[in-house]
Amino acid sequence: MKRKFGGVLLAIAMLVSTGQEAQAKCNAKFLNPITEICWDCIFPISVGGLSLFTNRPDTANQSFPLCLCWQGILPRIGLSIGLWEPARLVDVANEAGCFVNMGLDMDFGLFSLGTSSVTASNGADNGSSWQAHYYYYPLISWLGTIVDGLCLETTVFDVAYISEIDPLWNNIELNNLLNPESILFANPIAQAACAAECVKASSGNLGMDILFWCNGCQGGLYPLAGQVNNHYGGVMASQSVATRLTARMHRLLLARDTASVPTRCQPAIAPIIPKSQYRQQITRPRPAVRGRYACAPIGASTQFIDAFREFPFRGESFGWLMWRKRNCCAL
Repeated sequence: MKRKFGGVLLAIAMLVSTGQEAQAKCNAKFLNPITEICWDCIFPISVGGLSLFTNRPDTANQSFPLCLCWQGILPRIGLSIGLWEPARLVDVANEAGCFVNMGLDMDFGLFSLGTSSVTASNGADNGSSWQAHYYYYPLISWLGTIVDGLCLETTVFDVAYISEIDPLWNNIELNNLLNPESILFANPIAQAACAAECVKASSGNLGMDILFWCNGCQGGLYPLAGQVNNHYGGVMASQSVATRLTARMHRLLLARDTASVPTRCQPAIAPIIPKSQYRQQITRPRPAVRGRYACAPIGASTQFIDAFREFPFRGESFGWLMWRKRNCCAL
């Protein structure tokens, strides 16, 4: 009897230790703004219709170099400027409380709904669920690399969204309260149209705003939640979640349309994400800091950056930096 009891205890101890070893590790590390940012992604820069370093896709710019803004009752004439700025950070974590880009691993207690993971069916991976966080990240303003008068991001660094405390994030039925139009695109014809954006975005062009329900090579954009239906790898799944969270911020009016022709004086409200104004750079587990696809358009294939960016235990949560096009009237 003692042998049996001892054997049971040994088995329980092995199961407990195995469970602890298999538990996901938060590979959080503070993002270095100097060495881990693809600074080449700031181009093209335009003044009116003249663009510099057109080595990456760009949105349209106002051809006339001058613009007009009103300050109170007085008109002010400025220069029409266009550039890409690192404006937002997104964590896509496989466990609650893992702030991947900030280097923090927090215990959310009752708000922690368990670890996010790949779900399996018939021996194959068919989906995954993730936690996500969204930050205001006005990096250019911090570093003072560009004259203050260029009307860049003026907000301070802040955490704008934490999925762990959002009851809608991992509940697709309740999430439809935010995006009821998703029902219209839950059919094979609408999803097949996303292939066109996949081809376009992967060939060096920006995402197609007209196909607002698509996320290119990652399939459909809806639901705007942390569940990915088809899991083909962590990089691809996390890119999809990062795009969905950005679209969710637009729906909640926490993100704006900043790319425009003619040049606007202030960003405009955009409840539907203008995908063409974003490019995405992976930052965690390993940042992509150079190359054509270091900051690829929304909807582009992730096969160009997949290699050696997902690995067990220390490389299972992901970070993304959202590069945003900004057209502004520099006074």
